[in-house]
Amino acid sequence: MTSLTPYPSPDGRGGKVSSLKQTDVLIIGSGIAGAAAALRLAKNPQRQIALITREPDPCESNTRYAQGGIIGRGPDDDPDNLIADILAAGAGASLPAAARILAEEGPPLLQEILIETAGVSFDRASDGQIAWGQEAAHSRRRIAHVGDGTGQAIISGLIATLRRCPNVTLETNLTAVDLITYPHHSRDPLAAYQPVVCHGAYVFERKGRAVHRYLSAVTILASGGLGRIFRYTTNPPGARGDGLAMASRAGARIINAEYIQFHPTALAVPGAEGFLISEAVRGEGGVLLTPEGRAFMADYSPEWKDLAARDVVSRAIHHQMETHGYSHVLLDIASHQSAESIRARFPNIHAACKKVGIDITQDLIPVIPAAHYSCGGVAVDENGRSSIGNLYAVGEVSCTGLHGANRLASTSLLEGLVWGTRAGGCVEQTLNASSPLKVLGRDDVPPWDESGLVNDSDPALIQGDMQTIQNIMWHYVGLMRSADRLSRAIRELRHMQNEIETFYRTTKLSDGLIGLRNAVEAALIVAQAARHNRQSRGCHYRQDAVQVGDRLL
Repeated sequence: MTSLTPYPSPDGRGGKVSSLKQTDVLIIGSGIAGAAAALRLAKNPQRQIALITREPDPCESNTRYAQGGIIGRGPDDDPDNLIADILAAGAGASLPAAARILAEEGPPLLQEILIETAGVSFDRASDGQIAWGQEAAHSRRRIAHVGDGTGQAIISGLIATLRRCPNVTLETNLTAVDLITYPHHSRDPLAAYQPVVCHGAYVFERKGRAVHRYLSAVTILASGGLGRIFRYTTNPPGARGDGLAMASRAGARIINAEYIQFHPTALAVPGAEGFLISEAVRGEGGVLLTPEGRAFMADYSPEWKDLAARDVVSRAIHHQMETHGYSHVLLDIASHQSAESIRARFPNIHAACKKVGIDITQDLIPVIPAAHYSCGGVAVDENGRSSIGNLYAVGEVSCTGLHGANRLASTSLLEGLVWGTRAGGCVEQTLNASSPLKVLGRDDVPPWDESGLVNDSDPALIQGDMQTIQNIMWHYVGLMRSADRLSRAIRELRHMQNEIETFYRTTKLSDGLIGLRNAVEAALIVAQAARHNRQSRGCHYRQDAVQVGDRLL
């Protein structure tokens, strides 16, 4: 990979230096999916990989916050059992072929990559075998975990492994602005008559405030989700829909965007915004109660009760809150496990709750639903290839068809591992083909031009606009949707998008401005998909659902 080659920025203002970087593969995002792709590609010592993240710490991603665990294969399990559970949770919208890929390839990759290569030490039973956990809508105990900090353990191990790979350049504080595609960014007048192909990305350096061209033969989007477009979410600040918005602007096919999964149990205490109370708490016997102390999940799911699928539990809590005016409901694990067991199994949850005055070994935990996971995204094939040439997408930004209308717990980490590895293998095979892909040069793509821009982005305006987007999405495109709510959301979001685009085109770049532009685009994608789909299914619930045959969907 060539080093950064600086040249004077064309705006003539001085102080900013733009640059060019060329690499075989550019990976945008450093969570489990991006890291898995990089590890697979790094097996070829001649392959040069640049992995970038907007965060100062490459371990900071949605992966880091995954508490419950990752699916493996328990002693009484087999692929067919897992496939059945995935398809049932997906409400008939999952792709069976994707479920089989995950079920057959995932557990061996967990052993090979996470345990043997990255050195992740999953919790063990007294016999030395993995201590398999139980989670909602799983028919077997098959969840491998590291206490309640599984994601942190996984991403720490993966990033440490990548740092030992000499052909992987791991760069932080870099925010992707837009994908570089032909014909859009080409200087060739004939490019408009050619298929759309991705050749890298414009990348904003958060510290130096310059925009660089990262040119690559192949680009892999692994940028995560979009939970931050909602008022209440379990996602970290970077989950703004950046990858989805960039891919959409480039013309990539997006599918299933209406299926936004809301996690039933986020901690409902001031000062603990968005902290996730893992589904594993209910998997280990936790029961949801009204503030009066009544268990209510049997009213909504007599068979599964508190272990029902996430969309069912989230709507049940929402219904209880709306019907009775509750500000939250309560989760009781203290009555069902010993204090010692709770502290051992959920040390992070115990510590976080203790900080806000709740001892989960004795107290009930106040919880509310929160936006958690996007089941749709950039449409990809079984190897992560998108509809744009040389552009792959893996992890939450993508849609493999696995999750259908509702994601089964703990499939997300495994999906990132499987499809990151698959995409890396496919890219390597493509780059080794007899007609290798081309990395463009300096003269092929114009540098970023901020000529004439003198205004700095105002953080107060960005924050205010972001909060407006979040409120629109929460109230009109949240757990309960209708034509009126969705039409209102789309009207208001379109107006905001016009205002934000004007703001964007007349203001110097900042990470916040890039995120705001992407957030409003991602919000519109979700709202428009939700209005188009008039049938309730999984985590897309329409109060005005249409009648299909003898079913009210």
